[in-house]
Amino acid sequence: MKSISRRSFVAAGAGAVALGLAACGNSGNSGSSATTSAADGEKSYKIGVLQLTQHAALDAANEGFVAALDASGINYTIDQQNANNDQSACSTIASKLVGDNDDLIYVIATPAAQAVAAATTEIPIVGCAITDYAASGLVADNEKPGGNLTGTSDMNPVDDQIAMLQKVLPEAKHVGMLYCTAESNSLLQIEMAEAACDKAGLTHERFTVSSSNEVQSVVESMVGKVDAGYSPTDNTIAAAAAQIGQICKEGKLPFVTGEENMCMGMGICTLSIDYTELGKMAGEMAVKILTEGADPADMAIESESGDQLKVIKNEEMAEALGIDLSVLDA
Repeated sequence: MKSISRRSFVAAGAGAVALGLAACGNSGNSGSSATTSAADGEKSYKIGVLQLTQHAALDAANEGFVAALDASGINYTIDQQNANNDQSACSTIASKLVGDNDDLIYVIATPAAQAVAAATTEIPIVGCAITDYAASGLVADNEKPGGNLTGTSDMNPVDDQIAMLQKVLPEAKHVGMLYCTAESNSLLQIEMAEAACDKAGLTHERFTVSSSNEVQSVVESMVGKVDAGYSPTDNTIAAAAAQIGQICKEGKLPFVTGEENMCMGMGICTLSIDYTELGKMAGEMAVKILTEGADPADMAIESESGDQLKVIKNEEMAEALGIDLSVLDA
């Protein structure tokens, strides 16, 4: 099994997904299953997956999870479900997975986790792409969850990202904060970003959407009002990153984002976590629960260590906006 550096996380405050399994994918609310071959009498585990929506970061978290299951050598069937960013679909799918009596359910993103947690207190749940489990009401404490749910956190280095924004854009004085109000973890990160801006002497203004239908008009309203934009690890914004990127090019609006895939769609740079690795970490936690009897109640929320973060540069966007990113090489 691949060794992955990890640390306990303490809070500061899928379409066509390639899964490395034969014929395993999903579309809309329909799911599909894949099965590893099991020898006679050998245990085969039933695993359900609820992914909030399809975008590159969540897809990577899914892929990493399955890679860890495969690397462990366990036999399993997996039921992949995608809610297409629909809250009601999350609840419906959660009820299905619980009704199927799965041995474990993997949840990708906070709304997916909240739906499954509301549907069962018995089936073990492992999460990923969730910023703060305790602040989202998913666990009692990030060090000692206390229930049937644990997982990995995608808390990103917000302070360092704001410092990066200031380094690359030294003339920027007013920063627009873009996020979806339906995502509680996005608000947590925005508050952290605002505090970092205050310390750095930058003014800031919130630009919010409640659904993907509002993204275009809200981003267009930012053009000319702010010197730069910041968006955290927000699923609604991430899913619209390519659309936002086009507006940014036309409006000459530079963005620093919460993670790599958002950056490559709409940003100029970021300091990013690795969602594939987070998924692998979650998969290894799942294997411990299934095969070793580990109790989620006692398994601290985990996240990547600082030396695993990556400096990401979107040279194409930077060139289109006339921004020199060589300062990041110093």
